[in-house]
Amino acid sequence: MRVIVHTGKGGVGKTSISAATALRCAEMGLKTIVISTDTAHSLGDALDKEIGPEPIEIFPNLWAQEVDARYSMDKYWGRVQRYMVALFSRQGVQDIVAEEVTILPGLEEGAHLLWINKYVEDDEFDVLVVDAAPTAETLRLLSLPDVTRWWFERILTLTRGAAKILRPLGKMMNRGDSVPDEDAWQQVEDLFKTLDKVRDLLADPEMSSMRLVINPEKMVIKETQRTYTYLNLYGYATDAILCNRIIPDEVNDPYFAMAKDNQKKNLELVGEAFGELPLLKAPLFGQEMGGLDSLRKLGEALYGDRNPAEKMFDGQPHTIVSDENGVHTLIVPLPFARKDDLDIYRSRDELTLRVGPYRRNIVLPYALWDLEIADAKFDQSTLRIRFVADEAKQRTP
Repeated sequence: MRVIVHTGKGGVGKTSISAATALRCAEMGLKTIVISTDTAHSLGDALDKEIGPEPIEIFPNLWAQEVDARYSMDKYWGRVQRYMVALFSRQGVQDIVAEEVTILPGLEEGAHLLWINKYVEDDEFDVLVVDAAPTAETLRLLSLPDVTRWWFERILTLTRGAAKILRPLGKMMNRGDSVPDEDAWQQVEDLFKTLDKVRDLLADPEMSSMRLVINPEKMVIKETQRTYTYLNLYGYATDAILCNRIIPDEVNDPYFAMAKDNQKKNLELVGEAFGELPLLKAPLFGQEMGGLDSLRKLGEALYGDRNPAEKMFDGQPHTIVSDENGVHTLIVPLPFARKDDLDIYRSRDELTLRVGPYRRNIVLPYALWDLEIADAKFDQSTLRIRFVADEAKQRTP
């Protein structure tokens, strides 16, 4: 099974591209499901079909679903949450407030990951296309297994231990129903194991691909560049950039002349920002993208004769590795580059590499902003830049 996750800045057309990609896969004979993980669902509008929290078939080989977080949370978290709501309510907290404060951190986002796991395990589909939320929410979603592991190992384990003591006392006081049994705790433990499993499958480049949707606008490109860096940091493979709403050359209206010039310059910036990643382009259509006919045109423009489910990039993106001493190393493959052609420029949150006439911009993650470059070595077509804490800063009280 192939999993394709589309993300990008809000408003760039992720939903239309997700729907068009799924339709393209279905028409190529692949059994496909497209799901929306964005709370502001618009997948049904793009497909011009009524869809809901359970998958429905809307076209031969094509299913669609708008994930309902509350529905999923009740399914996976319901028993323990009901216990915690009852416990808070007895302490004088209103039921509606108690329900809100007992939601496991990140579980609303995690509900989407659980559906991804279900479809991979059921193995009923050839392709799963994910219309993800805007970039900040998607990064929160993809980092969820790491974040919630802390919550589980410390808070939940402590509470579970207390429950073993409280349960016998509760039965003596006829309040044993307010303490969850072992099956309920096992349900939560299985939930966390599932989140870990989803993280592994999304980080497997042979199974999953992240695809970044952009418009040819400088602000959009910069934000997406930052997303690309963080995806690399978390170990998720990006295999394509999809540039949407490019004004076609045949549009000669003077009103669009400046916009066209800006787009051309910004498309050059895309090459600097994303290196060798494949760039797929779609024009600005003279109609809204809604319904299967318009989505079919969008899919043809993006992919041509290409199968959208194929892995589109085998190269290694830039990565960041850390050792036990707190030294972070940025590793950037630079095939065909020569050492005497290299120049490095650094600002606090960005690194610019110049290789001959070409330039590459890398947005640095927050953890590297206040670190100094210790050294930079170029060997076997790979640049390695080490970042360390400034000792003088460390000594400052």
